[in-house]
Amino acid sequence: MNASALVPKLVLFDRAWALVYFYSCERYAAVQDLTRTGNEKHDLEAASDVPLEEYIAPTEEEAGTLRRVAGSIPSITYLICFVEVAERASYYGAKGVFNNYMQFPLPAGGNGAGAVTKTNPNGHAGALNQGLQFASAMGLLFTFLSYTVPIFGAWLADAKIGRFKAIVCGVIIGGISHVIMIGGAAPSLLKAGKGLAPFMVSFILLAIGAGTFKPNVSPILLDQYQHQKPYTKTLTSGERVIVDPETTIQSICLYFYAFINVGAFFAIACVYTEKYVGFWAAFLLPGIVYFLLPILLVFMNKRLIKQPPSGSDLPQFFKIIGTAIRHNKYRLWGKNYWEVAKPSSLAAKGITVSWTDKDVTDVYRALVACQIFLYMPIWYMNDGGIGAVGSNQGAAMTTNGAPNDLLAKLNPITILIATPVLGHGLYPLLRRYNIKFGRISRITTGFLLAAISGVIGAVLQYRVYKTSPCGYAASTCDDVSPISIWWQLPNVSLGAISEVFVNVTGYELAYARAPPRMKSIVVALFLFNTALSVALSEILVPAIVDPHLIWVWAGPAIALFAQTAIFWWRHHDLNDDEFLVHDDEVEVAAVDTARQVSLVVDAEKKA
Repeated sequence: MNASALVPKLVLFDRAWALVYFYSCERYAAVQDLTRTGNEKHDLEAASDVPLEEYIAPTEEEAGTLRRVAGSIPSITYLICFVEVAERASYYGAKGVFNNYMQFPLPAGGNGAGAVTKTNPNGHAGALNQGLQFASAMGLLFTFLSYTVPIFGAWLADAKIGRFKAIVCGVIIGGISHVIMIGGAAPSLLKAGKGLAPFMVSFILLAIGAGTFKPNVSPILLDQYQHQKPYTKTLTSGERVIVDPETTIQSICLYFYAFINVGAFFAIACVYTEKYVGFWAAFLLPGIVYFLLPILLVFMNKRLIKQPPSGSDLPQFFKIIGTAIRHNKYRLWGKNYWEVAKPSSLAAKGITVSWTDKDVTDVYRALVACQIFLYMPIWYMNDGGIGAVGSNQGAAMTTNGAPNDLLAKLNPITILIATPVLGHGLYPLLRRYNIKFGRISRITTGFLLAAISGVIGAVLQYRVYKTSPCGYAASTCDDVSPISIWWQLPNVSLGAISEVFVNVTGYELAYARAPPRMKSIVVALFLFNTALSVALSEILVPAIVDPHLIWVWAGPAIALFAQTAIFWWRHHDLNDDEFLVHDDEVEVAAVDTARQVSLVVDAEKKA
């Protein structure tokens, strides 16, 4: 294989995917006008700019009968998505080669940079020779840090410096990390056995940089969509529709997640580079892409709608929770649980507080979202397997020259295919027939798909054991099973499709149900569930050895099937819950409640 020719083609292919997605999003309305007929042709006419006086709220009857369509998506959101492409390309590109870099030794007869010899197409790249358990543990640690640091990054943005400046800080830290990572993979250091220390420094810095960057991107993206209330509009076809913020935010999040995976697709170029050129080049590619970020951020700086830091609502958040617990006599749940923490209720007891009824409603809604997020760690464990178990399974199969960790890198391709199918096909079709496929239904569907993918992984691992020359010691065997590595594709594909249902909906919920000054923090809590999944996975690291790998796949799948049934039973009613609650809506209710409380207090005084 001609590696020097292959790598530029893969990089060019990744850039082509980004351009395809940009133009498909930016010009979507024009394309659809050529291909759609009837109602479908006019769906996106509601995306045109509407004069402020024409934002007419739907009546109760219209809300129950009119079709819902997406509103306009500001052009600046696509540039934010390109920022995400560059950052995720560097993150996943580097992360994608970590397992082999840590697990395997330098290949015998190789070039000293970790690449295999041309005479061994079934071999795999390696460098540090730390073994499967070390690679799994460190890979999980990297993910844990990347999804724990966002809590700090979110607080920094919401309370101190703002989201844009927090993103800039994350980019600077990540840039330093890439420089150290590239230098630390020099062949002279690897041959001398001195590659581990610089790698660990860059490893930690990359996690900190990504963690500071990540929780602030989706909130700043959705902040660009300004009119977040439903309104009615008459299309040129004569049909009257509701321009729906939930549908619009869902569309933005779908595009955003697609762009994330354009970046993740870059990992394919990196795994071929590690195998046929070496790790210094595999780390250099994501580093080059990463340094597009400063250019993009400078260009966007004066074009963004930026929410200034105004102090986090986090202290008040906990005060409201504490008040609710105390006034409910330390019960943790119950009917009308949060009513006792509202100022309109506390006023009847002569208690004055600094928050509003809207703040209490926001806390309740955010906590419900966090409850939903707590179901996600077990789902994450089924999406691609635990730690390095997927690439380890691939290394025990016939690859015919493909890298052993290639199939996991096809996850983004599946997502790039599934996203437009859902966003431009299934979801509009369901809306046209007024079939509600709510947020809980979407998450439940994703959970089921991931559980099935875990079962497939277990069955495939069983077949690898049965056909490997070394039987149940397949992971350390020099020979491989005759089963093709491409049999991993169903497992990878189902896990990827599940992400489009679960993660996209998670971003929607994190933004829509967060208090105004806690948007980044609630997104960080959503991301933190990946860290919780990693913590659970760390517990299982001792089991990631032969002959127990079947249960490493099957155990989480069984747990997810059981959890999915509980999740649907407890939360299916949230399909119909209000997506966004606005200040004026709550203020009207608060005035009514306060008036009633005042009447009661006056009556008691007269008595």
